[in-house]
Amino acid sequence: MRRAGWLLACVLAAGCGPLSQTHHNPGNSHEVATAAASPAPGEAHTDITVVAGRVSPPSGWLEVAKGQQVSITVTSDVPDELHVHGYDLEAELPAGRSVTIRFKAGLTGVFKVETHKSELVLTQLAVR
Repeated sequence: MRRAGWLLACVLAAGCGPLSQTHHNPGNSHEVATAAASPAPGEAHTDITVVAGRVSPPSGWLEVAKGQQVSITVTSDVPDELHVHGYDLEAELPAGRSVTIRFKAGLTGVFKVETHKSELVLTQLAVR
C-alpha cells in the first residue's frame, strides 16, 4: 500500500511538473486584434461567443501541435477580459466586439482559456 501511494505521488508530480512552471516561463510573442480576424493557413483557430453567461460552442478542446500558430476569436455581450493561462496572455473584451488573440504554442500541456470577470471557461488549449 505504501509503495502504491509513493508511485501515485511520483506520477502526479511528474504530470504536473511542466505545467507548474508555465506562469514563470510565459509563452512567445502574441498579438491582439480588436476585430474578427481570418485564420492564416495552418493556424489553429476557434470562434467563441459569450451571450447571457453561456459559451457557444460549449467549452471543449482546441488541440494543437507545439510550435503551431493559434488564434482565438471571442465575442462577448458584456465587457470582460480574455485570459490564456500558462501563456499569461490577456486581452480586453469590449461588449459586442470581436477580439482575436494570436500566439505561437511554444509550451506543451493543457491550458484554460477563460474570461476573468465572469470566470467562464471558454475552451482548453491542449498543446502536444
